[in-house]
Amino acid sequence: MQIRVLGCSGGEYPGRFSPAFLVNGEILLDAGTITSVLTESQQKRVRKIFVTHAHLDHIRGIPSLADNAVTDLERRRVEVFSIPSVVGTIRKNLFNGAVWPDFTVIPHPDDAILNLVTVLEGKAVRYGKFTVTPFRVNHTVPSVGFLVEDEKGHAVFYTGDTGPTSGTWKKIGKRKLDGLIIDVSFPDALEELAVRTGHLTPRLLRMELSKMALPPGRVFVTHTKPRYRRAIEREIMRMKTDGMRLLVDGETIRV
Repeated sequence: MQIRVLGCSGGEYPGRFSPAFLVNGEILLDAGTITSVLTESQQKRVRKIFVTHAHLDHIRGIPSLADNAVTDLERRRVEVFSIPSVVGTIRKNLFNGAVWPDFTVIPHPDDAILNLVTVLEGKAVRYGKFTVTPFRVNHTVPSVGFLVEDEKGHAVFYTGDTGPTSGTWKKIGKRKLDGLIIDVSFPDALEELAVRTGHLTPRLLRMELSKMALPPGRVFVTHTKPRYRRAIEREIMRMKTDGMRLLVDGETIRV
């Protein structure tokens, strides 16, 4: 499994990109960054987008992708998956004809650029050699993380934005994760703010890992606030946990 980090930043600064993880060139986990990074030919390969929640930094790339696709003579179609509340928010507040054209009915209602698809927690979606399963996480709005598994048995869990939770790890159970991509937005000194806004700190991350039945093979930290990145990195290094590090925009990880 190859995962390209289109963006992993918890804030927008020059050279920092919003969260989006491209699996084998075709499946997107979140869509904060698409068209500002992918070439036209790379954009054409994107067929499935799995959205953790409806905050703008996780969906902002979808409108531009749809706008580029509508003029494509190949008339490609993209499916956007999430739980019902997230799909409803995207439909009502983004593709509503006011904020952005409704690409769920363009160019024709029965042959639209975008198809918004609801999925249920714990129910896998199959696409090619992959299965993608949503599990509820703890954020300020309805949110899920996604477990991605390939035909070889490799598994990665992406939390999206999350604060402390026990239910997520109980549902994942004893699945062996080759990789965990997890939100750590703030340093330990801002733990109160992190909890209030539905995020983690390095100390809270350590507590989350202790709740898991099996430790993940590698831990990739995402969604760090740019102004706190160095502090978070220092605190992560002090944990001295093998296979744990902060992600970098533009890199590719393999599991």
